[in-house]
Amino acid sequence: MDAQSPMFPSAYDLKAPAGAEGWEELYPYYLTFQPNLREQEDAKFWFCDSQHWPNPFKPFDAVTVEFAVKCLGQYNTRHYLVPPANGVDYRIHNGYCYMSPIAVAPELIEGRVPQFMDRAGHYFQNWPTLLENWHKKVRANIDEMEALEFEKLPETVSVEDVKGGVGLDNTTKLTETYDRAIQLLYRTWQYHFEFLNLGYAAYLDLFGFMKEQFPSIPDQAIAKMVQGHDSDLFRPDDELKKLARLAIELGLADALRSGSVDEALAQVGTRPNGEKWLAAWEEAKDPWFNYTTGNGFYSTDKYWIENLDIPMGYLRDYIARAEAGGTIERPTAELHAERDRITSEYQEMMEPEAQEVFQGKLGLARVVYPYVEDHNFYIEHWSMGVFWRKMRELSKLLSEEGFWPTEDGMFYLTRNEVRDVLFDYGNAWATGGDWIGPSYWPQEIERRRGIIDALSTEAPQPALNNPPEVITEPFTIMLWGITSDSIKNWTGGDDNSSDLTGMAASPGAVEGLARVIRSPEQLGEIQQGEILVAPVTAPSWAPVFGKIQATVTDIGGMMSHAAIVCREYGLPAVTGTGNGSSRIETGQRIRVDGNTGQVTILD
Repeated sequence: MDAQSPMFPSAYDLKAPAGAEGWEELYPYYLTFQPNLREQEDAKFWFCDSQHWPNPFKPFDAVTVEFAVKCLGQYNTRHYLVPPANGVDYRIHNGYCYMSPIAVAPELIEGRVPQFMDRAGHYFQNWPTLLENWHKKVRANIDEMEALEFEKLPETVSVEDVKGGVGLDNTTKLTETYDRAIQLLYRTWQYHFEFLNLGYAAYLDLFGFMKEQFPSIPDQAIAKMVQGHDSDLFRPDDELKKLARLAIELGLADALRSGSVDEALAQVGTRPNGEKWLAAWEEAKDPWFNYTTGNGFYSTDKYWIENLDIPMGYLRDYIARAEAGGTIERPTAELHAERDRITSEYQEMMEPEAQEVFQGKLGLARVVYPYVEDHNFYIEHWSMGVFWRKMRELSKLLSEEGFWPTEDGMFYLTRNEVRDVLFDYGNAWATGGDWIGPSYWPQEIERRRGIIDALSTEAPQPALNNPPEVITEPFTIMLWGITSDSIKNWTGGDDNSSDLTGMAASPGAVEGLARVIRSPEQLGEIQQGEILVAPVTAPSWAPVFGKIQATVTDIGGMMSHAAIVCREYGLPAVTGTGNGSSRIETGQRIRVDGNTGQVTILD
């Protein structure tokens, strides 16, 4: 494919939707494609990471992609020196995030190997101790973020501060608190990647070894060898199941069945054994209800702890299913049995020397692999939930002071513009004059809101420019499911065909009615026995997995959350179909074969 006929358009030729003109002004210069760099940027292949960021960014929300992808890169490039892979370049275009992996020059790979073995090896050899320390660091970070308070500026500096010779005014604490919040978020994302890439690396090492031993071994067979762990990411869902069982055991199911959350809890409180159940509910809330229906990357994500109707809805569903005799728990025993069976079968086919190597690589993978999912609860859910709550408090404060009419106004500013607003707020307070923001920001926010709304009217291009002839970078394949075949799917393939092809992400084959879901708000529409079809799923959708038969997504690889969660819940999954959520309609009967990666529209 030559440069004159790229498979995908150039960012420089891809126009904005009507009404979104000027969107580039909403983001820092380093996040957008620069015309003077077109030649070198057009030479790269960029894919849209709609797996993590499926919606256009409000300006403030873009901080998540900045911190996350920067910190991902630093661990590959500067901390561990992963031999073949540096970080990932990233840009925002038409509101969406595009990525381009940065490879290490072939002549430099060998020189990085001993440094990687020394640095990463230390983590592998001391994993439990270092991970325990990680938990302490992350929890301390969360606690410090929880303690932050934003206070309106008073009429005067307190007389105690004046007579005490403090020498500072109230704007000092306000700006320092904001700066500290941003720095704590920055720390959050550095901690996020401290172990994550090593978790993937250990699995990829096992994966590569098994492919050398058995070139035709299915990817799923290797994934099964590490399945069945008790991930903290699944604890919120597990806690609801325990609460459902306890409610039935204590005779409280009917008290929880209807009315608002407050009404249901009040009703429980009047019953015998009600206090016992309420104590269990309160214990589950901290920390396990720090859980979002989204993925934690957007200020609009809803968290259970702030919206108790969400976990209460799932709890009521579990009670009904359990009372009907259904099994609501994950099939952990079956997963363990299948894990042990497949591990034993392949090990028996190896030479004795290879068996010893296999045991070492498998043992390491099983020790470090759980972090791949566990971290998600502590970072994307708990940490990000606290951060967004604090930012909403600040936005509300500034709204009450007249800077914008709606409580979400601040999120249409970049994080650096927010600091300017805080100075404007403090400056006029200090001089006794009027701040400028209330005369500037309301109309500017409305303009930006219109741009974001317009950007949301069009799905993003799946990729930009020409892809390489063959995709070989393992992280790109494992996490995003981007292969040469999946790229062909992105072009639309044969839209008249009843077949879609994706990645065989979780085994099993079923037929059923499709339910197309594009946002967490639609999860309540899912009916028992349907097949979930979505652009991407979030781990927190797990409570509906007991109702569905299978999952189909547009993007995602073997190590995507959708694939991992489906395997842990024993559900077939086909990920990375490219356009499955657009091709399939709710109510259509489809067949999902998680063994082959085929999805067939039957009617």
